[in-house]
Amino acid sequence: MSMFLGRYSNHAYAATRVVVGALFACHGAQKLFGVLGGTSELGDPEGMLAGTIEFFGGSLVALGLFASVAAFIASGEMAIAYFKAHASIGFWPIQNGGEWAVFYCFFFLYVATQGSGRFSLDSVFRRHRLAHDGES
Repeated sequence: MSMFLGRYSNHAYAATRVVVGALFACHGAQKLFGVLGGTSELGDPEGMLAGTIEFFGGSLVALGLFASVAAFIASGEMAIAYFKAHASIGFWPIQNGGEWAVFYCFFFLYVATQGSGRFSLDSVFRRHRLAHDGES
């Protein structure tokens, strides 16, 4: 039996990667630039590192550029954030406020295994490189 809307899976993956990556980048923008209702954390090395991973990692995932590597790093950051800031409050993420950290951790782990996908800058560059290699 074929999947319902299965023929659109590449499109859905790309749209989800772009939206979640952009949202994650917004968290980084809050920490780095103090925008979008956030406070700049440039004075805190841990906040600056988190903001850098979130802003650049989220941007790379959204663009589909080195998405596997960026997503793997972002997934690790979210795992650390969960255990550092939420797990000590209680076992269940819904009770300790860690749902978003868990969501981002596992979403980025999935992206790390799937790569940038068909609709991505990596795909554009790969096609461009293959076209030029064929001309030689």
